[in-house]
Amino acid sequence: MSHWIILPIVLPALMAPFIVLAARFHIGIQRVFSVVGVLLLIALAAGLAWHVADGTVIYYRLSDWAAPFGIVLVGDRLSTMMVLLTVVLALFVLLYAIGSGWDSRGDHFHALFQFQLMGILGAFLTGDLFNLFVFFEVLLIASYGLMIHAGGNDRLKAGTQYVLYNLIGSTLFLFALGAIYAETGTLNMADLGRRVAEIGPEETVGIRVAAVLLLLVFAIKAALVPLHFWLPSSYAEAPAPVAALFAIMTKVGAYAIIRVYTMIFPPDLDVTSNLLETWFLPAALISCAIGAIGVLAARKMDRLVAFAVVGSMGMVMIAISLFTPQGIGAALYYIIHSTLAAAVLFLVSDLIRTGRGNVDVTAQIPMAGTFLTAGMFFAGAIAMAGLPPLSGFLGKLLILQASVSADLVVWVWAVVLISSLISVVGFARAGSTVFWKSHGTLPDLDTDENKEVATPPTILSYVAIGGLFALLVLHTVFAGQVHGYTTDIARDLFAPQAYNSIVLDTPGKLSKPSEGH
Repeated sequence: MSHWIILPIVLPALMAPFIVLAARFHIGIQRVFSVVGVLLLIALAAGLAWHVADGTVIYYRLSDWAAPFGIVLVGDRLSTMMVLLTVVLALFVLLYAIGSGWDSRGDHFHALFQFQLMGILGAFLTGDLFNLFVFFEVLLIASYGLMIHAGGNDRLKAGTQYVLYNLIGSTLFLFALGAIYAETGTLNMADLGRRVAEIGPEETVGIRVAAVLLLLVFAIKAALVPLHFWLPSSYAEAPAPVAALFAIMTKVGAYAIIRVYTMIFPPDLDVTSNLLETWFLPAALISCAIGAIGVLAARKMDRLVAFAVVGSMGMVMIAISLFTPQGIGAALYYIIHSTLAAAVLFLVSDLIRTGRGNVDVTAQIPMAGTFLTAGMFFAGAIAMAGLPPLSGFLGKLLILQASVSADLVVWVWAVVLISSLISVVGFARAGSTVFWKSHGTLPDLDTDENKEVATPPTILSYVAIGGLFALLVLHTVFAGQVHGYTTDIARDLFAPQAYNSIVLDTPGKLSKPSEGH
């Protein structure tokens, strides 16, 4: 049993109340402790990812209660990769929040930020469904506080909509957990995989209902059509650093689908195979198309990025819905790319707001810091639209390649290629309007009001976005190694014997020996 795996949850859980109690009125001290906390999380996440890179599975049993009766945390290649992605993203988002001053525009930003990390990291590391629900609620509460940070009627309205949709998801989650426990007597994911497989064909009604409810819950979290309505307004109205951090939250839903529907309800299980084949892939294709159309139609830069997130989640779900090792490997590669690209664009949209006082896609006077901001928007748009040479292009190629054997391969190729073209047009239209046309003679827009709200972005803001873009470049340069790693993860998911044997402490453990066990 490894004690290190609980630290990514405990550290932010302790850091948040400490910031509130000891540094509530000292923003400088809050910033120091928050950054130090995230740096420690990066060191822990990197150590855990390195430890399991050879296929080792590590676990932690709270109070040493054996699974499936006690609470268990599990670290494998998938969960540790997502943890590392989250904390690295959090560092650059936090630096941007500090550099732009967003963290000082309301109370308790840093404490809520730490609680948000606690919820996200816990969702990735938990080994049972009930605690997945618990961590969903932790990140929901923290994310609502972050969404309405700095106030405003529009932000409060969008936050209320966000909470209502997610409360519906939480209610469905509880119903699903009740149905699963009634049918199997356990909520431990490793134990559930074994017990669900033993259910006879004449007794599958209850577990089918639970599987449908779980898929709806995770589809809400992942903003899959037709359950995506909460995302555009919520992400567009949220403070930019918060929206950038939220780029990983939709991936929590994707992670949950991958974990649950490979371990508990695998594709070859008769109980759920028809469910996944019937509507999951079509919904993913529609999500991809709607996201691209939203990018083309958006009249504000933040909403444009929000719809780009919807489209990117549709792309991820297309790969996941194939439910093959090749498809899951491509999805995981694209998850890393889309998380970083979305964060870059959300932060760039805030640079535009800072430089000219609004994010309208209209021709206005030149903004402060036009050259650097335009360059970063151009790079982020290339990444999100999937143009070469960045990782978005490679990710889409991997998804198309994985779909060759699918029944709807023609639809997959058509939707992916056409939506990519539409996204390119949408980003090009927005960029040319905001940056190129703004250099024309527009005396009616050259007002004192615009001059007062426009201020040059800070150097730290540019450094934070540049760091995220550097990660995108590295993701492209090392695409072969990263895709090889995600393919290994996919193989592990479709052969979970090592995971199950370690968690349930059964004879014949298949994981490699390590000092952490």
